[in-house]
Amino acid sequence: MTTVPLFEELVAPPHWRTVDFISDLHLQASEPATVAAFQQYLESTPADALFILGDLFEVWVGDDALREPGSFEAQGCALLRAATQRLPVYFMHGNRDFLAGPDFLAACGITGLADPTVLVFGGQRYVLSHGDLLCLDDVDYQRFRLQARSADWQQQFLTQPLATRRAQARGIRQESEAKKQSGASYADVDGPAAVAWLQAAGAHTLIHGHTHRPAHHVLAPGLQRVVLSDWDAAALPPRLETLRLSSAGLERLSLAPK
Repeated sequence: MTTVPLFEELVAPPHWRTVDFISDLHLQASEPATVAAFQQYLESTPADALFILGDLFEVWVGDDALREPGSFEAQGCALLRAATQRLPVYFMHGNRDFLAGPDFLAACGITGLADPTVLVFGGQRYVLSHGDLLCLDDVDYQRFRLQARSADWQQQFLTQPLATRRAQARGIRQESEAKKQSGASYADVDGPAAVAWLQAAGAHTLIHGHTHRPAHHVLAPGLQRVVLSDWDAAALPPRLETLRLSSAGLERLSLAPK
């Protein structure tokens, strides 16, 4: 059983009418179609606020990557900064971009969110999370997550040259891709733990990403778990989706061309 965390709380301003949630875009230079779709979305969404619930980038090896001339990281932040001229953007760490720090937030003009955070909107409470913390059956990952979130581990990693960190990240991605190709299964969110979070937060809905299994799960009477989709513009059909919250409730919208 997971320990129920303390919940930070964000109360939506009265003028917010529509809020968008996305996660797991895994932006990278080798997938320009997904980057282009993200840019188009940022320029056209009618939402009053955008919440990015982790894994915006395929990997983030340190904020100093922003200072590398022509870096993909700097290009991505430029897209976000342009979007913040229209609407506030909130960012929560995922398991791929947990090293995104204060320089990243400042460069992008976005606001960091703790995992989990309770969003109060329209008189209702929603628990927002990346979702990895609730995948309790993945014991090896939970052990690594605890280690990698420590200040000592991060300091040791970030003191390495940028090129070394990029090479290590490529190796980790290759291992992850090989695991996928082998047909290995991944742990899903633990239901009882999700219920415990919702009850502790006084909320009825948990919104998260991470698992790449978009769905709507009824956890108990009055309690639900809504899973965000990952993004892949090159997939058939393309996976480009936002979850939109308004006074009408939650609506899953495909952004793929008709």
